[in-house]
Amino acid sequence: MGKDTIVIREIEPQDNTLLEQVIKACFHEFEIPLEGTAYSDPETAKMYESYQNTNEVYYVIDCGGDILGGGGIKPLNNFETTVCEIQKMYFSPKVRGKGYGKVLFSKCLEVAKTLGYEKCYLESASQLKAAIHIYERFGFHHLEKALGNTGHYSCGVWMIKTL
Repeated sequence: MGKDTIVIREIEPQDNTLLEQVIKACFHEFEIPLEGTAYSDPETAKMYESYQNTNEVYYVIDCGGDILGGGGIKPLNNFETTVCEIQKMYFSPKVRGKGYGKVLFSKCLEVAKTLGYEKCYLESASQLKAAIHIYERFGFHHLEKALGNTGHYSCGVWMIKTL
């Protein structure tokens, strides 16, 4: 594998620090609130440890050891067990607009189906217009209010899709 080869793979313990930097940088870049979002979520600093149950997975975009983004699937907190949530999908500007987000998003949806989920939920911030456009193209529909209890009270966009 060359140093410029980009792979999408499951998260490993050594990815935590670089991934946290990518996630937090997006909040500053897009001026998203830091409280009530993934920015202040305790999981953000320990992503590997946060996705170790059998019904959840987190993928990273790895370019020769440099982590340029990621996204994952988890059961939606305090909600029906048949509903999962796509979580913490953030990308470095280095990989945006090159199709990796769509590939990663598709992979998450396929895995969700394989894990037996019937619906997929997500929360986003209205500032992330490009991401919301992609979710709509993948067949996600807007909801009037949040589902479950993610703790991300500053997210103003809620969407769901039947798998």
